[in-house]
Amino acid sequence: MQSAGREIAAAALTRAVLIARAAATMSAAAAGLLLVDDPGPVIAVLTLVAIATAAQLGALARWPGLVARPVVVVAADLALVFTVLAVSRGGIAYFCYAAGAGGLAGVVLGMRALPVWVGHAALSFAVTAEVLRRSDPPAEIAAFVVAFPMAGALAGLGAVVATNALARHLELSTSLLVAAQRSAAASERARLARELHDSVAKTLRGVSLAALALPSSLRRQPALAEHLATTVAAGATAAARQARELLREMRFDVPDQDLTTSVAEVCAAWSATSGIPVRTELGSVQPPIMVAYELIRILREALANVARHASARHVVVRLAPVRRGALLEISDDGVGFTVPDDLSRLQSASHFGIVGMAERARMAGGRLHLDSAPGRGSVVAVHVPLGAA
Repeated sequence: MQSAGREIAAAALTRAVLIARAAATMSAAAAGLLLVDDPGPVIAVLTLVAIATAAQLGALARWPGLVARPVVVVAADLALVFTVLAVSRGGIAYFCYAAGAGGLAGVVLGMRALPVWVGHAALSFAVTAEVLRRSDPPAEIAAFVVAFPMAGALAGLGAVVATNALARHLELSTSLLVAAQRSAAASERARLARELHDSVAKTLRGVSLAALALPSSLRRQPALAEHLATTVAAGATAAARQARELLREMRFDVPDQDLTTSVAEVCAAWSATSGIPVRTELGSVQPPIMVAYELIRILREALANVARHASARHVVVRLAPVRRGALLEISDDGVGFTVPDDLSRLQSASHFGIVGMAERARMAGGRLHLDSAPGRGSVVAVHVPLGAA
């Protein structure tokens, strides 16, 4: 049983061999029209080869799986070889067609075609002997004619090498495609994890804390219990809303507008919700779609962090084209904090937001730089090389 890669390679090379054989045979036969007194056999060979090749190509197009039945293919082709031999009366057209038959056998049978090559060579030597006996050509031409029957075996060996090489190439390409699909799936899972953390997980964490405190306060502090129950209900509603928004965003995560407009809309919506003024300095930047998506998600996370932790009075968002890339910068005049040398330390302290922004920047092919200090505000800057993602 042939592998899928070898079957595809065999089908492709079978078409190539059939076309090349027909072209060589018909060219050789047509050249003979200038040298013979009776053009009838030559015209018959041209017609026969054209019809046979068209039929073989049509059958292969309709039933590509025929190459998986090499005995049928070789037997049918051998019948055509005998027919061409009979019509051409042992002319050059037969030798060209027989050489192509050796190549065809090499494609579909591989090295198992050795008996076929031997059979073709024996038949060709017999035909050669008869041709030499009839025509008595010069010694140089006789030597060339005697060597010609080996062309089928040489064509077959070349076909075997080409088929194996093409099959290996197809298998390697398939393996690379599977690896790329797995890598894309892993990246998508990481992206989903970031999305859930940025929205639903934080809300559910608050709901969980309120729910844990609810049983102990039911008997001792009914008023607090009522407040906690209200908090749990509100948190659950908010989590459901965020989940719907997340699904909507992920379904339509290919933006229909340019990045500059998207940044302006995100900033305006956040400012209206948080009450913190935002000044935007937006240049024209046209990154790839997935880069634009990651930049928007970084912007939203950065603004959410400002609203939760910075106690800022003003925020400046800048989007600008820079040399070989784009720069997105979010700065605030809030309380600031001490930035560790390694941002991964923030993850061990359950500060996943900044770590997630850094991961998004790497996914976009760029890098994130965080500059902050207590009392000096914070600056989040993302540089992305355009076209690098």
